[in-house]
Amino acid sequence: MSASHPSAGELPRGSSLLSNRLKEAGRAFLAPLVRLAQRLGITANRVTLAGFCIVVVGAVMVAIGQLLIGAVVLIAGSLLDAVDGALARATGGSTAFGGFLDSTLDRAAEAILYVGIVAYLLGATADPLWPVLLALAALSGSFMVSYTRAKAESLGFTPGTGMANVGLAPREIRIVILTVGLVLGALVGVEPIDLAAGALVIEAALGLIAVLATITTIQRIVATINQASKQEQG
Repeated sequence: MSASHPSAGELPRGSSLLSNRLKEAGRAFLAPLVRLAQRLGITANRVTLAGFCIVVVGAVMVAIGQLLIGAVVLIAGSLLDAVDGALARATGGSTAFGGFLDSTLDRAAEAILYVGIVAYLLGATADPLWPVLLALAALSGSFMVSYTRAKAESLGFTPGTGMANVGLAPREIRIVILTVGLVLGALVGVEPIDLAAGALVIEAALGLIAVLATITTIQRIVATINQASKQEQG
């Protein structure tokens, strides 16, 4: 595009439920893992693949009813997902293919995880209609959050990772909500007495994700509209 693009700094800040202070704390927490990977000569793409495989294992654990184990495995996979980007930046090895692989496997892992959750809920609830609809709504909303960012950046808006700062519920927040839902569902849903109650907790987490993801999608659309309007005025 010939028009000048707004910088990432012009995007709304502080709209995410994940504050900058928490992000900095997360980076500090992951720093030792990044340094260890550097010393071992592990590439960011290998970390990406490992994180994907771990999330798949977590989804299988959830599907067979091992919610606590699944939640722990999901946390491990999510940590690796955060490490790969930091490792790529630290080693100066960020590539277009690496970004493509990371984004693609993130979406695939998210879809597989929701399949695992639906598989569990089908056996834990008498009426599977609402659990399936909530899971579909949460998954669809999550994919729209990712799509609006990817499309905006591909068209020249929000250069770099500016769009990641827009919206209440980026991927990290959604994973936290889902993990908490699985843990609470496991603690509440002691089979066979309270199995339905545990499933209800997970359904509530799915509903919350669906709502927050929809709001986030709208926020990112509005941010892009505002940038497009500024370009036209310029």
